[in-house]
Amino acid sequence: MNLSGIDHIELYVGDARQAAFYYCTAFGFQVVGQGGPETGLKGHRSLLLTQGDIRMVLTSPLDADHPAAEFVRSHGDGVAVIALEADDAEATYGELVGRGAAAVSAPARYADGDVAVTTAEVTGFGDVIHRLVQRTGPRTEFLPGVFRMSETDPAAPGPLKMIDHFAVCVPAGGLDTTVRHYETVFGFSTIFEEYIEVGAQGMSSKVVQSPSKLITLTLIEPDTSRERGQIDDFLQWHGGPGVQHIAFTTDGISDTVGVLAARGVRFASAPPAYYDVLAERVTDLAVPVDELRRANVLVDRDHWGQLLQIFTESMHVRRTLFLEIIERRGALTFGSGNIKALYEAKNRELSGVA
Repeated sequence: MNLSGIDHIELYVGDARQAAFYYCTAFGFQVVGQGGPETGLKGHRSLLLTQGDIRMVLTSPLDADHPAAEFVRSHGDGVAVIALEADDAEATYGELVGRGAAAVSAPARYADGDVAVTTAEVTGFGDVIHRLVQRTGPRTEFLPGVFRMSETDPAAPGPLKMIDHFAVCVPAGGLDTTVRHYETVFGFSTIFEEYIEVGAQGMSSKVVQSPSKLITLTLIEPDTSRERGQIDDFLQWHGGPGVQHIAFTTDGISDTVGVLAARGVRFASAPPAYYDVLAERVTDLAVPVDELRRANVLVDRDHWGQLLQIFTESMHVRRTLFLEIIERRGALTFGSGNIKALYEAKNRELSGVA
């Protein structure tokens, strides 16, 4: 079994066209394909957006009994599918089911000429599933026969490169169970763990990663012995476990923040004191403090280097899903300081404090 990376993500949303307009206008994605009943998709309409190596599908239900309808009713707009690249989707599906994953969709093949795509689906966490995707031939099609592709504008590349990781909130008591699921079923390894305190709140976090190092989940559960916090709020507003944020990589994060802010993206702010002591906490900063302060970019480090990151405010009425922009300057995992800074910033957003 070889899960080599992330093929695409699929968000279930109330209105795919409105969501696509936002992601294209604010973040620089392009619509490069679409499908619906007229192309062979049953009960839903989907738009394919791309930027860099990121493929994102936005799907809206057309029938009340489509899975996307129940997902949006229960969770609002959110990540419903994390699709994984597989060398042999059918064999990987059988192996994962044999290891304890619940089957969702049996292997299916889509082909047009010398382009073929095989997919199969198994459970992940909560209502999020994993779609296994095997591609052969030229990668000119997304799903041959059911998605109509259109040309992209090569003169309008966006600043985002690829998916770095997903942050996933699970209920109290669910962290270790979820970690074991990814270790025993998917063959992932735990690469980082910590307990985080933010004021009177507490949460535990573990990061699991595929052997390819290209599929990473940061799993977080609240400490219910402490004061109720934003992880509890996410679980309530989302209606159970789910993806809290998606992290996209970029080069030159300060410039990226400027570009996205000019397009209307709102970012979480760090307290001024964060930058007053940053040079003491992270020596040999890769970017000058004044530049980081102007862009509100956070910096952390691991044994291999530094990572620079910033988080958007949630773009949804439930105040659940948001995005992270991250630049890795040698760092392979995660540092401890920014997790706390993130949740402090998120607390200020939720409380309406600047």
